[in-house]
Amino acid sequence: MKTNKKMSPLILGTAILSAAGILSRLVGFLYRIFLSRTIGASALGLYQLVFPIVTLCYAISFAGIQTAISKYVAEGVARDSGKAGSGSSPLRYLVSGLMLSVGLSLICGALLYLASDRIAIHLLGESRCGALLRILSYSILPASIHSCINGYYYGQKKTAVPAIGQLVEQFARVGSVYLMFLITVEQGLPLTAAHAVWGIFFSEIAGLIVATTAISISTGSTCSGTKLKTGLRSGGASQSALSTGGALAAIGSMALPLTINQTLMHLFSSFENLLIPQRLQAYGCSTEDALSTYGVLSGMVVSVIFFPCVLTNSLSVLLLPSVSGATARGDRKKIDRIVFLSIRYGLLFGFVFTALFLLFGSFIGAVLFDNILAGILIRKLSWLCPMMYVYSLLCSVLHGLGRPKTVLRINLSASLIRICIILFLVPRHGLNALLWGMLISQLFSAIAAVIQVQNPRMQG
Repeated sequence: MKTNKKMSPLILGTAILSAAGILSRLVGFLYRIFLSRTIGASALGLYQLVFPIVTLCYAISFAGIQTAISKYVAEGVARDSGKAGSGSSPLRYLVSGLMLSVGLSLICGALLYLASDRIAIHLLGESRCGALLRILSYSILPASIHSCINGYYYGQKKTAVPAIGQLVEQFARVGSVYLMFLITVEQGLPLTAAHAVWGIFFSEIAGLIVATTAISISTGSTCSGTKLKTGLRSGGASQSALSTGGALAAIGSMALPLTINQTLMHLFSSFENLLIPQRLQAYGCSTEDALSTYGVLSGMVVSVIFFPCVLTNSLSVLLLPSVSGATARGDRKKIDRIVFLSIRYGLLFGFVFTALFLLFGSFIGAVLFDNILAGILIRKLSWLCPMMYVYSLLCSVLHGLGRPKTVLRINLSASLIRICIILFLVPRHGLNALLWGMLISQLFSAIAAVIQVQNPRMQG
């Protein structure tokens, strides 16, 4: 009974995040249909083209810091449970993370704004993307703030605020763009890619409002701030500064390899995306066929294969604080049980979706995308699911164990496997080599993660 009670927050939190994620993705899917019919294929291409750049800025500004906040808040809660007046300890990690993230987001936003035209011309090869990048530069700061606050709530296993924020962001994006669409229709003007990008900015502002409102209410900002100031005046300033300095160092030390991981993976991913059409042409495909095949793979097939990840990603977010709390208490038995359950349910969940994609892949390709190739590729890549889901869960376990460098090495190694296969085998064997590369790299990642979590003496 005790185990069930302890596991209930994890199950409830996963259910909340999964429900929010599924609803958000469904709304996003309908939103993509709306955009394709209003701004047209060309403008939608411009809209998609800027995402790798802004995602890279997000990775640098807060991705690693959010994970670090979640881990150390969970450990702080585990250490301070039952201690009177200890509620400020986890909060220090949020404040420290915000200090780092806000600084990085301001730098990234300024650089993106100033270099937008150069990036558009020299990296993206499309000058019209410059204006879109300048709009997106405004979204980095609010995104970093509410992501750090979400990390704080993940660490406390309170998923309601991030889940509500996720839904509010999606509805704000869709609602703001639809409002702009009504205005443009009334004025006889077309809806453009710039309007869609402004929707991203408004969604980040909405997420910021939800997160800051929640944290103000939960911490009792006014009252707590007064008490904290009183405590500092009464002689606790040096101790508080020391604690904050230690929290800042802890967040920074964990966030650095995570940030490097995210940044390098986005750079490697961009390199892969540039290579695939080129190497398919080297195989003998025409430019049109190569781009078409790549579009089907990345825009249709991958979105279907990764859709169930909304469930495992929700569980992964909550596994990290669970493992972090167990690590802080020295509870190795609980860690071993989490590892076992992660592998067991990752495989079970993966094989269920493998079977579904094998049975209905052709139907999905024909009905959703009206594309025969999409159905064929969905069936072939269905075998990614078990390995992908296991690795996703074990990555969170490794982060909870304080071993982000291990995840970094695994990710980079898997990416190098794919790049080598794309470079040397795709020109000889075509698309089949690319598919095998994806399967082999994912199998490597899953096996490497299993080996790492089974040995607690290995260092990250």
